[in-house]
Amino acid sequence: MIPTAHTDTFARDRLPPRGDWPELILDLPELRYPERMNCATEILAGAIARGQGDRVAVRSTDGLSWTYRDLDVLSNRIARVLVENLGVAPGNRVLLRGPNSPMMAACWFAIVKAGAIVVATMPLLRAKELTDIANKAQASHALCDARLAVELDLARPACPTLRSVLHFQTDAAGGVEALAAGKPASFDAVHTYAEDTALIAFTSGTTGQPKGTMHFHRDVIAACDCWPKYHLRAVPDDVFVGSPPLAFTFGLGGLLLFPLRIGASALLVERPAPESLIDVIGRLRPTVLFTAPTSYRAMALQAAGRDFSSLRKCVSAGEALPAATRKLWKDTTGIDIIDGIGSTEMLHIFISHPDDDVKPGATGKPVPGYRAAILDEVGRPLPPGKVGRLAVQGPTGCKYLDDPRQSNYVQDGWNMTGDAYLCDEEGWYVYQARTDDMIVSAGYNIAGPEVESALLLHPAVAECGVVAAPDEERGMIVKAYVVLKPGHEGDAATTRALQDHVKATIAPYKYPRAIEYVGSLPRTETGKLQRFRLRQMAQEGR
Repeated sequence: MIPTAHTDTFARDRLPPRGDWPELILDLPELRYPERMNCATEILAGAIARGQGDRVAVRSTDGLSWTYRDLDVLSNRIARVLVENLGVAPGNRVLLRGPNSPMMAACWFAIVKAGAIVVATMPLLRAKELTDIANKAQASHALCDARLAVELDLARPACPTLRSVLHFQTDAAGGVEALAAGKPASFDAVHTYAEDTALIAFTSGTTGQPKGTMHFHRDVIAACDCWPKYHLRAVPDDVFVGSPPLAFTFGLGGLLLFPLRIGASALLVERPAPESLIDVIGRLRPTVLFTAPTSYRAMALQAAGRDFSSLRKCVSAGEALPAATRKLWKDTTGIDIIDGIGSTEMLHIFISHPDDDVKPGATGKPVPGYRAAILDEVGRPLPPGKVGRLAVQGPTGCKYLDDPRQSNYVQDGWNMTGDAYLCDEEGWYVYQARTDDMIVSAGYNIAGPEVESALLLHPAVAECGVVAAPDEERGMIVKAYVVLKPGHEGDAATTRALQDHVKATIAPYKYPRAIEYVGSLPRTETGKLQRFRLRQMAQEGR
């Protein structure tokens, strides 16, 4: 039995059996952590102990700026609100909802200090998706940006375990800010075990059902002590900025945990569209940028007369980085993008390269602390140059929340990422394609069956199939093949209606950007949809 400081043992009780975990590699000296650790105090109290308490930790685009000591004290006060006002107990799951902001960061640290488990959700999620996540995690409490309250309010009647919701970014007397202001500045953080769960990050699989990935306190710190140290190599004077939400582990690491682990600062942007990022970079002079390839391409195409001179490191992840995008950004800014592949299951980047050792077309090499292999369909290593399944091991790894799909992702101790790669003679890993039905578009993972379910709720749709279609700008887009019910025409008006319907049902970025009307869908004799035939049609532009 794994020891735990959680009085609510929900997470521990729903870990996969130990024998179904991936092999964990903890052989670097910096990965030898104590049996007990709380990652929030490790990061914040650690910075203060190193004499960095008066350095800026987090800031916003409107001038708000908090030091490490400010952030530590505010997260202490919010932790007291959680425990004393809401009755949060160690091991409870607290749903966290909001755009990137200093207050979102303070709430994240407060939840962890209280010994609870963060379940962060993306700002764009709708009520149905929030319901799925809250129920899967059996969230008992929620902290929600008041500006995003509507969808969570709609979800609450279908979330029986969700006892209380408290709003932040509000002047209300019952809001987080007002309640926290009346609390003492100190809080004794729960002395969690290194293998207590700190966060449950959700990702949608090809079935459209959310998978919760559980990450320990040790995992959080290990992710901070591998790729950032050996490949990013940032310094305390750096200012980090970017587009991924803190609910994505890519954003959580790159825009909060990694900078604060080294005493740097995070500039948190609430609406990080490419146009906004260009303005922020020119005006506020950040030095380290995290975003997806699509955003780099969009910014490069709008770069005329704009100032990128403050940037010294640029990081790409979330989808494959096209060589043309890398070259365009280098030609525009003079900076080589640091490419990387990570996953929600692994917490962050595990294959990458530093900015002074780049091979065009390759993702990189395994990050120190990790190892990788290319395996065939039965798990045998393939020689250099052969395409196969990417397998990874390291200090982090997949631990699904009570999910039989654990055996799909973890095989013989390896994390099987679902990516097809080859490794060349020099040890560079080169991306080929996804091996499953996930659509990766502009840095977002979108499950085709989830979009199909949304389309099927529309009264005009009889059948549909959703796959990825190639797109020059976004890499891939969501394409739907739709069989309409009698009496409906497959015209532009119907297309707009179906797209608007999907945007209103699930997160708007998941909507089908292309819809093809067909008389029937390809199916097997048993009635199963033949997705490979739809993918073939999409590749051919049909």
